[in-house]
Amino acid sequence: MIRTTPFHPRLSQLNTQGLYTHWQGYLSAMRYSHAPKHEYFAVRNGVGLFDTSPLFKYRIYGPDAERLLAGLLVRDIRTCRPGRAQYTLWCDERGFVMEDGVVFRHSDNDFLLTAARPNLGWLAGHASGLRVGFEDVSDAYGVLAVQGPRSRAALAALLPAVDSLAFMEHTPAKVASAAVTLSRTGYTGDLGFEVTVGADDALDVLDAVLEAGKAHSLRPYGEEAMTMLRIEAGLPLVDVEWHNSRLAFTDHERVTPTELGMGWMLRGLQDDDRSFIGGAAIRRELAGRTSRWAAVSVVVDWQEWDSLYRDAGLLPPKNENPLPYESMLYDDDGGAQVGYVTSFMYSPVLQRHIGLARVRPHLAPSAGSPGGSVRMELAIQHHNTTVAARTAKMPLFNPPRKTAKP
Repeated sequence: MIRTTPFHPRLSQLNTQGLYTHWQGYLSAMRYSHAPKHEYFAVRNGVGLFDTSPLFKYRIYGPDAERLLAGLLVRDIRTCRPGRAQYTLWCDERGFVMEDGVVFRHSDNDFLLTAARPNLGWLAGHASGLRVGFEDVSDAYGVLAVQGPRSRAALAALLPAVDSLAFMEHTPAKVASAAVTLSRTGYTGDLGFEVTVGADDALDVLDAVLEAGKAHSLRPYGEEAMTMLRIEAGLPLVDVEWHNSRLAFTDHERVTPTELGMGWMLRGLQDDDRSFIGGAAIRRELAGRTSRWAAVSVVVDWQEWDSLYRDAGLLPPKNENPLPYESMLYDDDGGAQVGYVTSFMYSPVLQRHIGLARVRPHLAPSAGSPGGSVRMELAIQHHNTTVAARTAKMPLFNPPRKTAKP
């Protein structure tokens, strides 16, 4: 059965294309206009609105809720105070990533965890003997992501708390008479906020947000624009950058947090006595430096890109639509494969061909190295060739406004 989000009755009226994909059984707009690039620029230059309601939402509560999450999540939830949120991962016993999500701490014993895929059974399966309750509230709430440099200005009159909310903080608020949770979170790598509201009040809150955003040219954006935004921001996507380790057939499809580019989550782990699922394997990987891959951005040499196409009698393409397949990476000589690109596009803001990639660790940029030289495979005129590229630190797009103090 195809389902719709609490905002769909109104947002479907704004969708001039009628193009949808399925997100865990829900209709999710691919685009609202004929050009997803216009929606993309609304976020990068102004303010855009995305319906992220299909995310699974699990309330985890009780005296042992913190203890449970501290033993499941890669990041230490004990360091997250009420009113804060953490982006985190959870892994299997061998330290391979299963899923990612954001955990919102509402009080000492009350949490909300979001995830792109169903995880409630796995979470509850580790709660034996603990005083923990679980509630799947996925259908009870809608979530609006209001993103872009003008997102604060667009919401200020409606939700004054945006003027004081720090990055990854959340607070209860009201829109008209509806209770909402306002958080400074999002999936665009830009300044942005999310508004979580009960399903019964969803349309009233959406109407208020759309009205408040009129003066700032707020417009909805779909998954095609979102994909462009997240690649620039170096944000991985499940089933693209990695596969849930429980569902993967071989270790070639599995990655550790370090190999996914989330090593920053592990800082101080060697001095942390916390026991969590996969923790022992992750500590061994860090101590032995046994990571197979490093996650990087890739930036293509634009001059060689142009020359390859012009020499073939073609105009050099600058397509912002990401490739639907992986592209292999080779060493400078073009002989040995040294990695692969998982997401690739032409960035309208950076005006370069960029990608998210996995390479052998020695090719990753470091404090003393700007990045390694590689060659990326591409096909021109039905012929395989390669183009020069360099690895770069993620993210390529990281404006100060994203995390700046209000």
